Amino acid sequence: MSTLVDLVWLIPAFPLAGVLILMALGRRLGEPRAGWLATAMMGGSFIATVLVFIGLVGHEGDEREIVVTLFEWVPAGKLAVDIGFLADPLSITMALFVTGVGALIHLYSIGYMHGDEGFSKFFIYLNLFAFSMLMLVLGDNLLLTFLGWEGVGACSYLLISFWFTDEANASAGKKAFVTNRVGDWGFLVAMLLAFLTFGSLQYGEIFFDLEQNGVAASTASAIVVLLLVGAAGKSAQFPLHIWLPDAMAGPTPVSALIHAATMVTAGVYLLTRMNPIIAASHDWVPDLIMWVGLGTALMAATIAVAQNDIKKVLAYSTVSQLGFMFVAVGSGAYVAAIFHMVTHAFFKALLFLGAGSVIHGMDGDQDIRRYGGLARLLPITSMTFVAGWLAIAGVPPFSGFWSKDEILAYAYGENKVLWLLLLITAILTAFYMTRLVLMTFFGSPRWVSGDDHAEGDEEADTETDEDALPHRHPHESPWTMTVPLVLLAGLAMVAGVSNLPFTSDVHFLGNWLKPSLFGNEGHLSFGGGTQWVLAIVAIIGSLGGVSAGAAVYIRRRIDPARIEHPFLARAWRVDEAVTNFMGGPGRRAFERTTQFDEQVVDGAVNATGTLVRRAGTKLRSSQTGLVRSYALGIAIGAVALLVWFITRAGF
Repeated sequence: MSTLVDLVWLIPAFPLAGVLILMALGRRLGEPRAGWLATAMMGGSFIATVLVFIGLVGHEGDEREIVVTLFEWVPAGKLAVDIGFLADPLSITMALFVTGVGALIHLYSIGYMHGDEGFSKFFIYLNLFAFSMLMLVLGDNLLLTFLGWEGVGACSYLLISFWFTDEANASAGKKAFVTNRVGDWGFLVAMLLAFLTFGSLQYGEIFFDLEQNGVAASTASAIVVLLLVGAAGKSAQFPLHIWLPDAMAGPTPVSALIHAATMVTAGVYLLTRMNPIIAASHDWVPDLIMWVGLGTALMAATIAVAQNDIKKVLAYSTVSQLGFMFVAVGSGAYVAAIFHMVTHAFFKALLFLGAGSVIHGMDGDQDIRRYGGLARLLPITSMTFVAGWLAIAGVPPFSGFWSKDEILAYAYGENKVLWLLLLITAILTAFYMTRLVLMTFFGSPRWVSGDDHAEGDEEADTETDEDALPHRHPHESPWTMTVPLVLLAGLAMVAGVSNLPFTSDVHFLGNWLKPSLFGNEGHLSFGGGTQWVLAIVAIIGSLGGVSAGAAVYIRRRIDPARIEHPFLARAWRVDEAVTNFMGGPGRRAFERTTQFDEQVVDGAVNATGTLVRRAGTKLRSSQTGLVRSYALGIAIGAVALLVWFITRAGF
């Protein structure tokens, strides 16, 4: 079995091989062979992950942590960093859904990107993205994780702005890149502080030193807060969430890859990986993580209620669901955070790919006000999308119910107000996802020329003329796009069985992750009776959200305009405020900083150089090259020394 675990290096090797082959032969392979090659590489990576998983299962619980070192990477005095892969329950759990869902997204992309001029280049970026994400989760040290962290950031820029001839797409890519750099600063400083504190960047050595010698709570708190800054950037938590909705400018498979199984989960993974340091920090630090997550989850849920772009609704939904995971981390419910991460990967990838199928069938139109009645024309897309909707809405027995209910239970144990606000967020999730499904697949078709948009939208009347609303011909997507939808729908329905709450025997994921959590997993402070009551309340809440959505958007008991407030549609104007600041006072501050750098910092350096040059020019005139002048100088110096010694001796 240990031989199987030693194959961990193959997991990132497959997508890296795909990148190298496609860079050399991608144009020659062309469409669709370049896509099939990239998909095969992801499939190979998934198979390698399954083999490593089998190898780990063969070990006892405490022995399920194996490091495979390839070579020494950075030998720099006390700083010694290897290219090493950590195969433990946490990393392999991450790798399983990254490679599995990633392979399905690659397959879907073959159909979605059909006819695109940059077909082979797109798959180079996809494979490179997958390689970077796998380096992030499999690295056995912070520096290797940071390498993957920066890699997914760079690839997100390339993928979001893939259609860069559109200025909006190019701007969205730059916005994602710059915003993530703010978070990356936090990760980088945290890494430096960790090295100064523990003398190593390797996870095993850090945790061993922490166990043996401990660490000051203030130091641990500083490290965790800095890591939180980095995690907030990657996982789109307030106030660094502003890049994620704009990332919808990229092709839909990119949205699924970034928002479901890879990049946005990196922050949750990092905090979970560093759980021993969180346990050593002050009590207010996990509370900070928890309340940041709650604020982000609630804010994003209210925004999603008023969005009309199908991908924007799902984008704000992702921000909200990531907030749930942060609440779990702050509550000490690390298993619940990873559990929701896994189920979210399945149902959110399904929803994004389903949205892409709808957009494909609607000839690129993304406005849900111009949809309606698509269920009978896109039967596979609609049925699978409904499965994803029920999962994210928290309707049992779909997977989202089990993972979300566990987070709500831990939130109740931490703080009753926290639980209530998180429950309201869950109800809002069910409401806005019901709105999305009903406006897209049910009701009267609104995609025929001359039909009106959703009632209550004052702007709709200006967009329903023949030029703005051409007649559509909705159609189902090809099999390369529908097969991933069917598989993901199945996973979204049954993934909840991986961590059932009834007894410890069926708490499979929790038992599996124990070695990676070092006993830091929180425990519920109440009995099974309270858990049943909370579960029933959560079910009533989710069904209430669904019913409210139907009442507004099918029975029209409330004017939708009263709910879809412009303030929410404009995302609480946070993005506008940031844009106005960066374009006004921020820009002026940066310009003054540049002037200070040029005139003071560079000026001091240049002035020093000028002074030395002029002094050298003056001194150069004394160097005549005449021996008599040099002899005279030596004589004068000797006399001066003699006078000094006589004076000092008191003669």
